[in-house]
Amino acid sequence: MSQVAILVIVAVSSFDRNSWISGKCLGSNSNFSPCLINLLGHSEGVRSVSFSPDGSRIVSGSHDKTVRVWDAVTGEVINTLTGHTDNVNSVSFSPDGSRIVSGSDDKTVRVWNTVTGDAINILIGHTLGVTSIVLCRGGFRIVSGSKDKTMRVWDAVTGRVMNILMGHTLGVTSVSISLNGSRIVSGSKYKTIRVWNAVTGEVVNTLSYKAITGHNGLGESVSFSPDGSKIVSGSWDDTIRVWDAVTGEVINTLIGHTRGVTSVSFSPDGLRIVSGSDDQTIRVWDAVTGELINTLTGHNCWVESVSFSPDGLRIVSGSGDKTIRVWDAITGEVLNRLNSLLDHMDSICSVSVSPDDSRIANRSGDKTVRVLNAPSGEIISTLRSQNLRSVSFSSDGSNVVSGTYDKTVRVCDAITGDEINTYKDYSFGVLSVSFSPDGLRIVSGSDDKTVRVWDAVTGLIIHTLTGHMDSVLSVSFSSDGLRIVSASSDKTVLVWNTIVGRVINTLTGHRQGVTSASFSPDGLQIVSGSNDKTVRVWGSVTGNAINNLLGHIGSVLSVSFSPDGLRIVSGSVDKTIRVWNVVSGVLMHRLMDHRDSVCSVSFSPYGSKIVSGSDDRTVRVWNAASGELINTLRGHKLCVMSVSFSPYGLRIVSGSDDKSIRVWDAVTGDVINNLTGHTSNVLSVSFSRDGSKIVSGSSDRTVRVWNAVTGC
Repeated sequence: MSQVAILVIVAVSSFDRNSWISGKCLGSNSNFSPCLINLLGHSEGVRSVSFSPDGSRIVSGSHDKTVRVWDAVTGEVINTLTGHTDNVNSVSFSPDGSRIVSGSDDKTVRVWNTVTGDAINILIGHTLGVTSIVLCRGGFRIVSGSKDKTMRVWDAVTGRVMNILMGHTLGVTSVSISLNGSRIVSGSKYKTIRVWNAVTGEVVNTLSYKAITGHNGLGESVSFSPDGSKIVSGSWDDTIRVWDAVTGEVINTLIGHTRGVTSVSFSPDGLRIVSGSDDQTIRVWDAVTGELINTLTGHNCWVESVSFSPDGLRIVSGSGDKTIRVWDAITGEVLNRLNSLLDHMDSICSVSVSPDDSRIANRSGDKTVRVLNAPSGEIISTLRSQNLRSVSFSSDGSNVVSGTYDKTVRVCDAITGDEINTYKDYSFGVLSVSFSPDGLRIVSGSDDKTVRVWDAVTGLIIHTLTGHMDSVLSVSFSSDGLRIVSASSDKTVLVWNTIVGRVINTLTGHRQGVTSASFSPDGLQIVSGSNDKTVRVWGSVTGNAINNLLGHIGSVLSVSFSPDGLRIVSGSVDKTIRVWNVVSGVLMHRLMDHRDSVCSVSFSPYGSKIVSGSDDRTVRVWNAASGELINTLRGHKLCVMSVSFSPYGLRIVSGSDDKSIRVWDAVTGDVINNLTGHTSNVLSVSFSRDGSKIVSGSSDRTVRVWNAVTGC
């Protein structure tokens, strides 16, 4: 559940229920609703729970001072993490699933190795208990909220405090970060919700009982919608409210719970809301109409935490009755019942799994793709292929997809490197490929004028999108996975609905073929580059042109937004890279060291670096702030057509006309892996969100998915 797991992490406050209900549960609920799995054994209430991105694991935190990792299918305990000296109030997986972060009443935030259970880092600074934690999409920052009325932003690798956000007058009960990492939302006991600029730490908006007809009770839980346009909040006034994240206006009030709402979260598609309450029930709501869809009953004590699985088909809940339950999100019916989880000795406070950002894949001119261990930089695997055009990981990191000039699309296991699927429906070369945010689909664009959406597991075609009148040069999903943007030599940019497979907007204005297009992190804008030498910014909903950036003296071959959505980078045939201010359109930097056309450009996850690939056969890494050249990566024998950073920013993947994919150490510039197998030019490469897979597209008419670790 990449977007819910990483960006919509909901933690509950440590509000003292003993003063409200005498420390006792409300009694057994007679309207028992069966669940998929019932994890029994906790001796105290379960405070919070969450699925891993691939749905295979559940992490829990408890008042017994431990963090536990469970097998979501068998119910067996995988690991028990000990070290906290007080209640564990919030837990979350890193995007790559290799780490777990926990917050506790012992005033610390701890970072754990998921496999060994060892503590990697202890973050000390809060003066009172830590109530809520969340990792940003790339897993490189941790945000924590505390009873000390502050929030802290930490470097997830070094443990250094990057920012301290102050303004709440009472304890912070819940924190969440938007999908693009640009905003943080926090809830407090003082009935207020604040929205912050994640970079500057400034308050963007304050939603309070004075300003709006808001909550009348203590705020308990807050979370962004997947697209960042809405905020959902739960309160002790028994209500759930949906807010406009920009204006702060109340969009809807959901009424039905008979006691305080402890936890709320959006589904991955943003169409549903799940809530947990002290009334012992879990409710599923229509996020648009506010209507109640389902009520799940079975817990015999308050429900502390709720969350959707990555695919939105299951819900996991943690309760004061010491159990974790897994439910069918549609029917609420039970598929299995496990009674083997008997390890926790106290309440489970919070759980979450991030997509796997532990590995990085890259494509190279030597016909290989290499997969690296992001923290250590060690080579995990080498994927060999010929003529790669594009590569990308699935969001859970388990697969890599690649497209080549041999007219095929290939999917490989990211761990073993074994080829899972090869899609050969194309009659012409595959020019661009990319995974959907949830890793379940692959989109590809081709010289045959079509856009195709594939099932990443079965390899079956879900949609063939027709509408372009010439080659499709660029394709990409929106951050919520509901839309695709495609750019074509026919001078147009098309926006598609991924569910029905229809065009919902046509952007016209370029005077020559459009070579590249992508969504802004919040999905509200689209940037496009064209052979007419211009870069254009569009409203993704209205289709109106917002800005026209002029300056390049040759065709613009590649464009991309920065992670905060405030900058655009463009690469051109004129051998230059330009960095633009999105709002003003002012040119910020011009990078001029390449000796031939710049074919591909992209920001690092932090936005601090830019990587570029060129016809001069090099990959170059730049300082995005100063424009200075940091490193030049040499090894490809022909043009470098596509480049991209791994989720952690520690690796770079490149695809080349030499039919290879290379994975590089982004710091040292060393080649980690060389993936070969494509039989023609590699035109597009990309990591999956969790970094475990790489997808590539090639002129060999195939799309290939590689294991980013083994290279197979």
